[in-house]
Amino acid sequence: MKLLLALFAALAIAASAADISGKWTGTAEGPQGTLQRTFTFHQEGSKLTGETTSEFTGKSEIQDGKVEGDAISFFINANIQGNDVKLTYKGKIAGDIIKLSSEFGGGQAIEWTLKKL
Repeated sequence: MKLLLALFAALAIAASAADISGKWTGTAEGPQGTLQRTFTFHQEGSKLTGETTSEFTGKSEIQDGKVEGDAISFFINANIQGNDVKLTYKGKIAGDIIKLSSEFGGGQAIEWTLKKL
């Protein structure tokens, strides 16, 4: 009986996860001013793939993406001023808005607000 209840709870959590597939655009305040980035997400269950594009870093593939309930996480590899950098993104989904924090070298973070197009 406990196993059955646990299975139903797991299915309910998976069913309540938002499907964020589609195109999103976001802005953040960086050291040199406002940054803009476009994200194209493809979600299958909790797995998240896609790509992101910005003037600053060009196009990058979304890797190790996950959506669990209202939580989202992934990373990209980008080239910043000739240096390869891993940017880690984590955040929360709230309807047609996603709040993300991206971390890069030295623990620096940028806060993003994404809106669905």
